[in-house]
Amino acid sequence: MPEYCTVEAAMEVVGGKWKMAILNYLTGGPQRFGELKRALPSITQRMLTRQLRELEADGIVLRTVYAQVPPKVEYSLTTIGKSLEDILQRLEEWGAWYREQRRP
Repeated sequence: MPEYCTVEAAMEVVGGKWKMAILNYLTGGPQRFGELKRALPSITQRMLTRQLRELEADGIVLRTVYAQVPPKVEYSLTTIGKSLEDILQRLEEWGAWYREQRRP
């Protein structure tokens, strides 16, 4: 990818329907899989798993497995993931503004 395509590079990592929503919930702190699933009821379990794996592979999300019974797994933002918090906040604000503009 040419160096001037930095927006494309960013969209490869956080693009798609669900990744930004997942990251937005993780800004509140570590979340278990079930908590994320409840926060995003229209995402399938398979898609949530896939998106979390991709975010983990890209160094945005950290998956922590606790050695206990029953097993406990939490997802949280890495340092790189936390660098997106301002962007996520701005997108949330813009989304609210946009909804207001589109009201009949």
